[in-house]
Amino acid sequence: MTPLRWRTAALLAVAAWATPIWAATPARPNIVVLVADDWGFSDLGAFGGEIATPNLDALAMQGLRFSNFHVASSCAPTRSMLLTGVDNHRNGVGNLAETMPSAHHGRPGYQGSLTPNVVTVAQLLQDSGYRTYMSGKWNVGSEPYNLPNRRGFDRSIIQGDTGSDNWDPEQRYLPHSAKVDWFEDGKPATMPRSYYSSTYFVDRMLNYWRQDRGRAQPFFSYVAFQANHVPLQAPEVFVKKYQGRYQAGWTALRQERRDRAVAMGLLPASTAPVTMASTPDWAALNPTDRLHQEREMEVYAAMAEAMDAEVGRLVAYLRHTGEFDNTVFVFLSDNGPEASDYAQAQLWLATQYTQATEKLGGPGAYGIAGPGWASASASPLSGYKFYAGEGGLRTPMFISGPQITPSRGTETALTHVTDIAPTLLQLARVPLPGAQYKGQTVETIAGVSLVPLLQGQSQHVRDDHTPLGYELAGSAALFKGGYKLVKNLPPVDDGSWRLYDLRTDPAEAHDLGLSHPELRAELERDYAAWARSHGVLDMPPGYNPQTQVLINSIYHYWLPTYGPWLAGSLAFAAVAWGWRRRSKRRGAGR
Repeated sequence: MTPLRWRTAALLAVAAWATPIWAATPARPNIVVLVADDWGFSDLGAFGGEIATPNLDALAMQGLRFSNFHVASSCAPTRSMLLTGVDNHRNGVGNLAETMPSAHHGRPGYQGSLTPNVVTVAQLLQDSGYRTYMSGKWNVGSEPYNLPNRRGFDRSIIQGDTGSDNWDPEQRYLPHSAKVDWFEDGKPATMPRSYYSSTYFVDRMLNYWRQDRGRAQPFFSYVAFQANHVPLQAPEVFVKKYQGRYQAGWTALRQERRDRAVAMGLLPASTAPVTMASTPDWAALNPTDRLHQEREMEVYAAMAEAMDAEVGRLVAYLRHTGEFDNTVFVFLSDNGPEASDYAQAQLWLATQYTQATEKLGGPGAYGIAGPGWASASASPLSGYKFYAGEGGLRTPMFISGPQITPSRGTETALTHVTDIAPTLLQLARVPLPGAQYKGQTVETIAGVSLVPLLQGQSQHVRDDHTPLGYELAGSAALFKGGYKLVKNLPPVDDGSWRLYDLRTDPAEAHDLGLSHPELRAELERDYAAWARSHGVLDMPPGYNPQTQVLINSIYHYWLPTYGPWLAGSLAFAAVAWGWRRRSKRRGAGR
């Protein structure tokens, strides 16, 4: 049996073992939402990956896997839509604060954090009697009214911004803020001197569950991991398992994953094995560089497996307490894999971290996937984080648990992160809030409940005539009837609109714009109407998200922090220079 057939057969065996016959029950389910950070479409074993993720795979194979699920291409916008069911341009997170140009700051929809006129799924579940818990990366606003205790969570321990070191909770991963913001139940948190982030987040969630064990209320738990956000870091016991696994390089791995995803029925056989232009030539690397790159991917895989092991602890506890059979699990990644090389941050990184090959993964080391391994993580899709290609927007997602009939195993209908909130509310038998919540006007939920899909009552979420728009940092897309109109800014593309039929070409290999000009024009009109209705702002000329991070870091952190010191130093130097010049003149006049 070939390795591909062996792995497919093994996953089918997992499905046969794990699939329960859900008994009808009047009890409202517990809900556990698991969010991975920067995972690509095929990083999960159940989506074609080679990384060992047995706990997530078991949950995925007993539920429904969504192979056409879309998010935003960066973390905060996705998380804002997950929590509210409202498009990010209407909930305040029209762009990630770190990548937002100064001309957009504070404009309608561009606050960079949730606005007061949205309600979260946690608030609605809490109001209906659910116990609500949050641990992990928050990233939708650190204003007092935006912290979890004011957004519907009874208990919470959160990292407020875009990320941090995974071994040292106080260590920034980039110099765009003065410190890492940690909050517990709405107040500044006291963190341990060292930890491993995935383990810590699960420890805290398990403690919440234990403290409230025995209460009759169902619970809603939101666990938002930092894995696999940079810096790539993982316990050595997991890293060792992957030594030598990636000697063939990223192009070979991308092909392997593409073939498995097709064999699993996640994508059509017509999916082209595209090599992205940004992917370096593995064969051109010298032996030292190859070893370094192998270690980067070994750590990446280990970080994902370590996270999966922590998910296993959650599952084991729920089985032990008898809660597992009445728990709905939702898993997704907040965006596709990151391909940034962090070249602009290397000077700062050199003073804070090591990138020595033998130390990657451990405390004080900074691992980066880069464009090569990102192309494998996104396989067989094109694009990655920050851009509108399918590799940046389409991520693994599954839902499993009671009230779910996994008759098909995989779902190919177009689905979106805004669909999660109404789905959870329907499963919990909580009505949607409409345009009013506790006497306040709020944005209505834009997503569509997936319950008809989960229960086998429908095979569609949106009809062929309903457009679904998307924009982030200038890269944009519109989905309609199986087609996708998309444009990406440089350096990924030139900003031109391109047209793809995702039903046969999810890899976006064949631009249909010239052969279908009328359809392309129709979708361009649809996008323009959507952009107007959602207040989308045009990006400044020459905008680049990586460069904007550097600009914002200087403007919002470096100048306020070091500006007074620099100004004082310059003033002192000017006075000293003047005094010295004056002394010389006096000496010359004698």
